[in-house]
Amino acid sequence: MSTEVSQTVLQMLEKNVGKNIRIILERNFGFEGILATISQEPPGLWLSNAEAVIMRTTLANPLPQVISREDKSELFINLNFVQRIEILH
Repeated sequence: MSTEVSQTVLQMLEKNVGKNIRIILERNFGFEGILATISQEPPGLWLSNAEAVIMRTTLANPLPQVISREDKSELFINLNFVQRIEILH
């Protein structure tokens, strides 16, 4: 089953090229890096200076906190598999 990414989402992401972002693929796993470019076909994001991150939550702190990082360099992520995108400040 293929989901289509709307043009509005792609336009919003294009405004954040060059910014540091976190892409959540699963509850406890994602990637961080600099948004380098947007691809429309297939719909996806290219990250530079990317790192794989593992996150955890606790009862005392329900917001996910990064507990582990691993360098990945350049990376393409298909938007059809993304749960959430966060712009980091």
